[in-house]
Amino acid sequence: MWWLSALGGLAALAPGVLGPSQALAVLERIAPVLVFLVAVTVIAGLADAAKVFEVAAREAAHLGRGRTWRLWLLVVALATGLTIVLSLDTCAVLLTPVVLAMARQLDIPPKLFAFTTVWLAGTASLLLPVSNLTNLLALHQFDRLGLGLRDYLGLSWRPAVAAIVITVAVLAVLFRRDLRRTYVVPATPELDDKVLFWGSAAVCLALGPAFVTGIDVAWPASAGALVLIVLFAVRRRRELTWSLLPWRLVVTVVGLFLVVGAFTAHGLEGVLSQVAGTSPEGLAAQLRLTSTAALGANAVDNLPAYLAMEPVAAADATRMMLLLIGVNCGCLLTLWGSLATLLWRDRCRAAGIHISWWSFLWRGLILTPLVLTGAVLAVNLG
Repeated sequence: MWWLSALGGLAALAPGVLGPSQALAVLERIAPVLVFLVAVTVIAGLADAAKVFEVAAREAAHLGRGRTWRLWLLVVALATGLTIVLSLDTCAVLLTPVVLAMARQLDIPPKLFAFTTVWLAGTASLLLPVSNLTNLLALHQFDRLGLGLRDYLGLSWRPAVAAIVITVAVLAVLFRRDLRRTYVVPATPELDDKVLFWGSAAVCLALGPAFVTGIDVAWPASAGALVLIVLFAVRRRRELTWSLLPWRLVVTVVGLFLVVGAFTAHGLEGVLSQVAGTSPEGLAAQLRLTSTAALGANAVDNLPAYLAMEPVAAADATRMMLLLIGVNCGCLLTLWGSLATLLWRDRCRAAGIHISWWSFLWRGLILTPLVLTGAVLAVNLG
């Protein structure tokens, strides 16, 4: 997908499509987001090398005490916390292979944990700005409206809780037979380097409070990445490779932003305004906006869908939150609905687990309407 985004971005820069000043404005806007994305990916990669996530998953297996439903609830908590603090991409990329390997070792059907990670990577990514790149972009619009992080959290926490609770309930119903299983508790993995482990764990834990201080999230993420790079340079230099840098993801994001910027410059906003509606009042109007955003995310990926629809919702904070609900929580019908879903499917393939488009779609058709409706209703409780 990254090369398609690259070609699209180059096409958007062609004469008469997107002017140099417009392209520069797009790049200036996404620069802090890209810095955050690179930094948090480096942190996640080094934390994984230090076995932070593996130990966390194994400790969950111990705490589950041989009962699959207990273990699953702990994985739910781990996936939710990881998504909220370190973004949905981190959950999809790093937690997925860990829990799939754990399921294989414990002889538990892996789809239970596979869908838990990918669904919560989407539906738990609403609470904090750092949980999803779309949220970071929306925070910029909140600033333009004279609102800050506290205002964002005041709008996001109710639909975020609703989305998570509904997701867990649907998973429990769909996989109720698997949840009745038992397993033999595995041994705790040995640590190669306790200094790296505890240092990486401390950085990951510190990011949560740092991200809600109101400081531009690129700063604490960059500081955490720098700390771990120095620590690994001293303790285990071989882990510091260029593969830590998510260059394909960066190319994809830049290309998508330029393409959507070009379409927006040529009248896309007017078309979407007619489809999504312009009224912020009434449940039907709110569901219309959220559903339009969700359909866009499943059609072309949630990032370009957000960018395309942002002008439609930018004048009102509530409409911005409804847009985020659609692109974050509603992108779970197609395997290309988000970058995290694409990365998750690659991890499933690497683990020898095949998830067909139909298997993903029919489950998503059960979850998505419930999550979207519940989250929109929760917005109105405020």
